[in-house]
Amino acid sequence: MTDSIHLNNHHRETLKKIFSHPTNHNIEWVKAESLLASVGTVHGEHNGHVKITVGERNETLHRPRHKDIDPEMVVLLRKMLTGAGITPDTIEKSGK
Repeated sequence: MTDSIHLNNHHRETLKKIFSHPTNHNIEWVKAESLLASVGTVHGEHNGHVKITVGERNETLHRPRHKDIDPEMVVLLRKMLTGAGITPDTIEKSGK
């Protein structure tokens, strides 16, 4: 999967924040959404939900009310990205 992924510096930084420990509490939703759109598909729904597909995994999330995503969403995004083979290490090793 990572062979066809090309992330810009903003996406790489967001990816690092999602995988940082302890959990980063300053990850903006618009940046996370942009990252997800670059590695999968993101479709907003009229009810405020967002359908996301990354690799084989599909999730429907509530669009955050605030600009930053909460720790539970960070954990969910880690699982989605890891399941698709997308981590800071795999992106760095692929050189993309």
